[in-house]
Parts: sequence; structure tokens; C-alpha cells
Amino acid sequence: MGEYIVPSGYGEDEFTEKRSRFIGRVWNIKSEEEAIAHIKEMRELHWDASHNVYAYGLKSGNIMRYSDDGEPSGTAGMPVLNVFRTAGVQDFCCVVTRYFGGTLLGAGGLVRAYTKGAAIALEAAGKSEMQRLFEITAICSYSQYQRLKPELPRYRAQLQDTVYGADVELSLILPPDMAELFLERMRELSSGSAVAEITGQVLRPMPLTMRDNRED
Repeated sequence: MGEYIVPSGYGEDEFTEKRSRFIGRVWNIKSEEEAIAHIKEMRELHWDASHNVYAYGLKSGNIMRYSDDGEPSGTAGMPVLNVFRTAGVQDFCCVVTRYFGGTLLGAGGLVRAYTKGAAIALEAAGKSEMQRLFEITAICSYSQYQRLKPELPRYRAQLQDTVYGADVELSLILPPDMAELFLERMRELSSGSAVAEITGQVLRPMPLTMRDNRED
């Protein structure tokens, strides 16, 4: 059950167009303050650049901001933002830095260049799908745990914590379509003696390539 798309991590790439150098960078962000910090960092790092164009967006609060940073209105910040809108990507910050090479690109050329700068940076970062997963707590005997552990990959279960005491207490997260199957398997393995229940939900990123490979 997919929720929304985010950059998988940091991405950077660059190209040259008519001697102008364009450097695109993308980050996954959790707050507007984080976006502003990245923009400030790039302005300080590339203080001698002609332009540091940016765009960022956050799912929470439906926030979207952009700046042409001195380029003609509508030729830079909006094209960068549109790359992420078109891809359905949220929680991102993108800065495309330009070092002017002496040749004017024209309005259309600028739109294409800044679009490309954002697109190649996003490609370098990769995309992940935020998925809503179930948190499960399970308590079982040591012998039951030894039988269960090799089966966890079958249910795409991610083991978060293990506490060893009189019994074994497991904290796991599983996709919704596997949670009930896992609970049923726990009851089967333990003849009903193990305790296992869904205790909550959490959002976690899953790289789209991993998702696609899993569904093949």
C-alpha cells in the first residue's frame, strides 16, 4: 500500500550547456528548516556562481517554494519544481547551480537546462515509496524462535529488536498484506502458545527498484 514518493537520499550530477556549467543536487528533507539550511550551504559553497536556483516541497503542510535567483521569471525555479511535481515526489530540496559560460540560452534554453539539472540530480538520488507498515510484537519460546527466524524473509518482516529473557520478545515491522499471514504462522508454529499482536503502524521508505523487483 504505497503512500507517496520521496528521494531515496542525496543525489548530485552536472552537465555543460553552451559553456554554462549546471550542477544539480537533491536531498530528502523532513522540515522547511532543513531545506533552508541546504540552500544556504550551496550559496556559501558556490558564492562565485551566477545563480543558485532552488525548489523544495514538503508533504506535511503541502509546502512548495522556489526561486529563480536572478534568472528571468519562470525560467528556472518553476521548471525545477515541475520536475518533482511531475514525478510525484515529496519531501525534497533541489538546488541547481549555474556558472554562466558567456552565451545566452534564451528563455526556452533556460527552462530546458534547469529541468535537466533537476532531473539528473533526482535520477542520481533515486526514488523511494513511503509505505505504511504494521508494527508487531511477538513473544515465544527459544525453540519456537529458532524455527521462526529463518522464515522471516518469506513475510518480508524486518526485525527491529530482540529481547532475551525467560522467553524471546521480538519487535518487527511487516507490510500490511503479510501481517495476518505472519500472525497465523506464529499460531501454527506454537500451537497457539505464542503471543503476537499488531501494536501500531509506521511509515518507511522502500526503493522503487526493490518494490518493482519484488512484484515481478
